[in-house]
Amino acid sequence: MAKDFPKVRLRIVLAPGVAFGPGKADLLEGIEETGSLSAAGKRLRMSYKRAWNLVGDLNAQFAEPVVETAKGGSGGGGGSRLTPFGKKLLETFRAIEARMLADSATEFGALSGMVKSSLETGEASD
Repeated sequence: MAKDFPKVRLRIVLAPGVAFGPGKADLLEGIEETGSLSAAGKRLRMSYKRAWNLVGDLNAQFAEPVVETAKGGSGGGGGSRLTPFGKKLLETFRAIEARMLADSATEFGALSGMVKSSLETGEASD
């Protein structure tokens, strides 16, 4: 199987209309690493508006704010950072992902063995 496969994308629906998955987790990681909502969005090829809306949703849906932003403007000085609650949210999600992957390695291997060999290498089948 190709190096990056099998791949699992975990999305957890926590309540009606409240879901947390890899896109939001990747955005939070980007904010943590860059200190910038704009830079985090760019890394993910996500518009600033989309990134801003996702952060707004996260802050509205969870018990505490997930991201704090500082107003920038023409002089600069803006920025974003995860709150301690946001860091815990991201850490918890990544721990669930890691445990799921580790606990299911045998089953993922079995499923991978069921894929046509021509698809494993990315070759076109006849």
